[in-house]
Formats: sequence, C-alpha cells, structure tokens
Amino acid sequence: MHKEFLAFAKNIFGGSFIPLHRPVFEGNERQYLVDCIDSNFVSSVGAKVTEFEEKLAAFTGSKYAVATVNGTAALHVAIELAGVKPGDEVISQSLTFIATCNAISYAGAKPLFVDVDLDTMGLSPAALKRFLEQNAEKKVRGTYNKISGKKISACVPMHTFGFPCRIAEIAEICADWDIALIEDVAESLGSFVGNRHTGTFGSMATLSFNGNKLITTGGGGMIITNDSELAERAKYITTTAKVPHPYEFVHDEIGYNYRMPNLNAALGCAQMERLNEILAIKIKLANQLGEFFDQNDVRFVRAIDENKANHWLNTLVLDSREERDNFLKFTNDNGVMTRPIWTLMSKLPMYKECQTDGLENSLWLEDRVVNIPSSVPDGALKKLDK
Repeated sequence: MHKEFLAFAKNIFGGSFIPLHRPVFEGNERQYLVDCIDSNFVSSVGAKVTEFEEKLAAFTGSKYAVATVNGTAALHVAIELAGVKPGDEVISQSLTFIATCNAISYAGAKPLFVDVDLDTMGLSPAALKRFLEQNAEKKVRGTYNKISGKKISACVPMHTFGFPCRIAEIAEICADWDIALIEDVAESLGSFVGNRHTGTFGSMATLSFNGNKLITTGGGGMIITNDSELAERAKYITTTAKVPHPYEFVHDEIGYNYRMPNLNAALGCAQMERLNEILAIKIKLANQLGEFFDQNDVRFVRAIDENKANHWLNTLVLDSREERDNFLKFTNDNGVMTRPIWTLMSKLPMYKECQTDGLENSLWLEDRVVNIPSSVPDGALKKLDK
C-alpha cells in the first residue's frame, strides 16, 4: 500500500516534495497587505482587525469575536475569563497539542486528563461523566476534586484535526456539574455539529490562524462568544487593560498585549473571502483519499453522525505502532510529509504528575494515528475562478 499511496499522492498534489498542509494565497492577500501598509495602520489599531472579527463571527454564528496574536493567547485569556483561578484544575484531553495545556498553566491552573473517544479522537463524554462521578463532588462554591481538594473550574475539549467531538453531550455534563466549558477549536474552523458550528456550545471558544491552519493570518487567534460582557472583557484584557482616553496612559489591572496586528488581520480578511471554496476543495480531496484507503482496508477518519468535518488534516488509523512507523519512514523518505499524532501530554515532564483516568483510548491512538498531506492542491482555487 505504501508505494501505491506515494503514486496517488504525487498525482494529486504534484511536486518533488509534498508538505502536510501549506497555506493558500490565491485571492486578495497581496492587495490587502499593500492597502494596510499604505494606510500606516499596521499594528493592533486598524480597520482590518474589526473587519476580520466581524467576518469570523458571522461565519461561525457567534455574536462576538476578539482577535488575538495567536490561538494560545486566546485560550489563555478565555480560561481566565471563565473564572479559573491559580491553583484550580481544568479538565482536558491528553491527546492534544501542547498549547491547550500550556494555556491552562499560564492561568496558574493544573490539567486533569480524561480519555478521548476512538472515533472522534476528542474528549469522551462517557469518560468525562465517569471521571466526575468517581473523583468529584459538588459543593456550594462549585465542583471539587475529592482526591486533590482543588476546585475543577473548567473543561477544555479539543476538536482534533477538525473532527467534531461529542460536544453537545459534554456541554450537558459540564452544566450539570457547574463547570465552565471552553472549546478549543484551533483546528476546526468550518466544522459543524449538525447545523451548528463548533465553538458555539460553551461560554467561549478559541481559534488559531497559524501558518498551517485552514486559513492563516501568519500568526493569530480568536475568541468567540455570545456573551457581550465576556467579549468586552476579552478585548479590554488583550489590549493591556488600558482605560480609554485620548492621550492619558492609565491601566487599572494586569492585562496582556495580545491583540492581533492590522497586517495579520488584512491577510485574514482575504482568506475569509475564499473560505467556503477552500472547504469545498478540502471535502472533495478527503473523498478522494477516503476512497483510496477504503480500497486498501485502511481506516480513514471521518466525522460521526450528521457532523461535518473541515478535514484540516486527513487522518489514518493504522493497525499497529510498527505499521505506523514503517509508513512514516517510507513516506517521509520519499518526499511525502506525514506525521504521527502528538506525544500524550501526560507523558511530558511538566504534566506527567497530572491526574488521569488511565487514558486507554488515548494510548491506543497514540500508537496508530498518522496525518497525511491535506493541502488545497496548487492552483485549485484559480481553477474555480475560471
């Protein structure tokens, strides 16, 4: 199957080297950047920041969006605004990118790792419910960990590689236990649970626009919410908590210099104009890849139920770690970039002492998951323009 995939991939993507996921600049990116430079507004004060926020909010069905310098900064602020205090605990998944746990740590909190579902690779509501029933108790001031004695203030599930997790069930559990829900949708712009965009089930959600994401601003992130007070606070805190004044510099609390620059937002505005077309091409590509792997008896990950995935990174689940390693070596040795899933957060030195539920599914997936090239093929958007 390895050689057949190599030929198949080179036929789709072309070129001597096929990256995992490259950005696509086939719209108004260059013009909007020039316009931004000509305006002299290149930092966080500029019209493109507001425009990008409005476009992103409209696309996701959120009332408010606040642009930040990156997704990690967005998640850090969202966790603090959700009421997480230093010394608290935050439930998340061990099968995630490091930024999720780092953001929890920036807020002075400690992660608790709960297992994922095998089909979504995202936080399992069944595992979450079981963990809370076995380890937590509700008190007047919230939910507390019976083992550590610490308050469990929030839950941060992640929609892995753009495949929606069972977020509606997770939201119900969090509501029952009085735990704030913050969705990490860094990878799932354009992914839907039924007709509802990921990121609209909790009090807040955060996105990333890193260079390898579905759309990019070079570096950038976003907080989305339907709560006007949270949105106002997010914008204030990410703008160094500066009290509005024509010329005085007064800051009334510790804030962060986390606002997205206008230059980055200009890029984002151009990318948003092609988002629906990018998603359509990505779905077509995923269907081609899925058909190939179905014919070769390899599990190609798809969204569950009536959900819709953005197929940011197309994903395989191989039969064993040995098969995974052989596939990774062969493809990368032959100019096709593939990668394994992340090392579990609970295995990293800074998080290895965190409480877990055993993580049976996470450990199984860690040995078998591979991401394969998922970029929009070169020139695909231009073909749509003809």
